[in-house]
Formats: sequence, structure tokens, C-alpha cells
Amino acid sequence: MKTIAIIPARGGSKRIPEKNIQLFGGLPLLAHSIQYALANSEIIDELYVSTDDESIKRIALSYGAKVIDRPEALSGDLEPTVSAMRHVLESLEENVENVVLLQATNPLRPDNLLKESFEIYQKENCDSLFTVTRNHQKFGKIKDNKFHPFNYSIGQRSQDLEPLFFENGLLYISKATLILEDTIISKNAYPLNVNHIFANIDIDTPQDMDYAEYLFQRHKL
Repeated sequence: MKTIAIIPARGGSKRIPEKNIQLFGGLPLLAHSIQYALANSEIIDELYVSTDDESIKRIALSYGAKVIDRPEALSGDLEPTVSAMRHVLESLEENVENVVLLQATNPLRPDNLLKESFEIYQKENCDSLFTVTRNHQKFGKIKDNKFHPFNYSIGQRSQDLEPLFFENGLLYISKATLILEDTIISKNAYPLNVNHIFANIDIDTPQDMDYAEYLFQRHKL
């Protein structure tokens, strides 16, 4: 029974054209997640990139990943990530037990994150695990041009806020059987709290790319 990693990387990005192969830190964006998976070969037995794009396919292969050609029907803007992951599993002949999802748009991860996450995943006998980060902001809603606090009371100190967490996208681990049921995060998923600057990176816009590049260069220094 294997543990595989899947990197979904379709070619239809709109806000940043050809986002997954744009240069980031001197490498195609996609390459960072590929290298991270290959550096964790003691956990990950095989690495697959799911794509509908020939340029992405060539780059993925050149950096050492295997590629599963994603059908056009599973490559639309509204298609959920889990459908591409399920397609990968259904395309393989070997038995897969665990699936690690690495998103190309989260190119920077703490070096030991996967090792620590997988140890917890096994120790807790989880069917899924995902990374979260604590939020320290004061949120509210605007209705009829009036601001209504959501997670605090006006005048409340930030340090006294009730702890809230956001899904940071750094990595996900799931049982293959769960993915085949169109689920990545189960109701019993283990939320691993990651307090790291990389948890604030999710590249969707050119501004996100600039911010991530700044953090990447600072981290190298």
C-alpha cells in the first residue's frame, strides 16, 4: 500500500496567465512543490501532477514528476480539486493507501512540515489531516452601510479574541478511500496548527506572487 502525492495544475489560470509555470524564485512555480515532494521520498512513494496543459506536463516531467493527463471535463474553473485527485487514483493500477495533496499555489512550506504531519496522521490514526493557522484579525460584516463585528465586540483587545483558524493550504493528507468518495477533509480530520510565515502565502494574483517572492528571498537570506 503506497503513499502518493498529487499536485493539481491545470492550465486555465486567468488572473495570472500560465500561473503554474511562471518563474518564482528562479524556478517554475510548480517546481517548488515537485521538489518538496521529492525531498520527502521516505514518505512519498510516487509523485503525480494532474494537468490538462502540455507546457505544464513538459515542465513537470523535466523536474522528475509523473504526469496524469486530466480530461477537459475535469479542468474547468468550477471543477473541485478532489475530482482531479479521484481521477489520478482511478488511473493507477497499484493500491494506494494515503494521498498527500500539494497545491502549486502554496510553493513555500517549512522543511519538516510533511514529516511532522505524517507522524501525527499515523499516530492519531486519522483518515485525513490538513493544516490551519490562527487568525488574529477582527472581522465583521457590512449590512445597510453599517459594520457589524463578527468575531469580537467593539473595543475588545485583539489578544482577547476567541481563537479562530483558517485553512492555509500548505498540505493535506487523506486516505485514498476518502478521495474516491469525493472528500479531502473528513468530519474527523485532524487540524494541524502551523504558526509560520509561509502559511500566509496563497498565490492567486500578481500581488500575491510579489509578496511570496519577497518572503522567499528574505527566507533565503
